Parts: sequence; C-alpha cells; structure tokens
Amino acid sequence: MKQSDDYIMLGEISGVLGVKGWVKVFSHTSPRVKITEYSHWFLQGKDKAWKSIKLLDGRKQGKNIVVKLEGINDRNQAEALKGVTVAIDSEQLETLSKNEYYWKDLIGLLVETTTGKELGEIDWLFDTGSNDVIIVKGNIDGENVEYLIPYLMGDYVKSIDLEASRMVVDWDPEF
Repeated sequence: MKQSDDYIMLGEISGVLGVKGWVKVFSHTSPRVKITEYSHWFLQGKDKAWKSIKLLDGRKQGKNIVVKLEGINDRNQAEALKGVTVAIDSEQLETLSKNEYYWKDLIGLLVETTTGKELGEIDWLFDTGSNDVIIVKGNIDGENVEYLIPYLMGDYVKSIDLEASRMVVDWDPEF
C-alpha cells in the first residue's frame, strides 16, 4: 500500500441518501462537484487504513454532492462510511498551467515580504468563497505569530518559487 503522502485529501463522507447505498460527500474540490470526476478513490476510516474503491456514479443534488460507490449497496453499508476521508492518488491530479498551484504544493513554503522580512511558513489554506486565505505561522522575536493573508496573485502574493520553497508577499507584518 502507498504512503499517506501519496494521497490527496478531497473531502469526506458526510451522510447517506436513500436506501440503495448512496452517500453524501463534503468536497474540498473547486468546483465541489469536481470530486466526481475521479473514478478511483481511497477511503480512510478511524483505523487510519486506506481502502481502494471505485466511484460508480456521482452528481450534484441541491447543495450536496452524492455518489454511488462500488460494493456499497444499502443504507447500513453507507452509514458505516460516515466521517471517512476521501482521497485520490496524487498521480491522478491534472497538470496545472504555469502560475497555478495545488494547495498541497504551497504548504510549508517560507513566506517573506517584498522587503525580505521572513514571516514564517504556510501552515494551511482555506477558501472563504470569494478567495483563498493563506495561514502563515512563524516566530518573530521569540513570539509565535500567525498571519492570514489573502491568496490573491498580483495583489498580495507577488511570486512563488516552488524550487526555492519560497513565496513573496506584499504584506505588512504589523497588520
């Protein structure tokens, strides 16, 4: 079995739909229904073991994403999947255009201002609906600090160099 670093978390199973084994999925993809474009998933439950499973069907239904998974044929089987993490193999990700990045590639980058002041490393990101936000954690003068910086290329994010593991931002550390 692959290492957990080989998997990209895309969401989690949040509920069930009907009696024929369909499940609701909370998706972290953009758009949310994109999760249904991956035909092969990996599920991780409370035991932390990964299980390979095939996606048979999926669609947006109201505000939810619902899917039918191979071997899940009734409500009881579907109920057992609630809270399970949904991931794909990193090799399934599509190649991005220049200056496009997956969040997984940004986590851990050193962040510095346009004046060369180091702010810390990207700890995680989240989506606000209108834009993504970078959470940078660092230590300035012995004090733990956290910056929430809008992920807006050109406005706040000036450059990203994955090879150098560095991001330059136009951000006032006192803000």
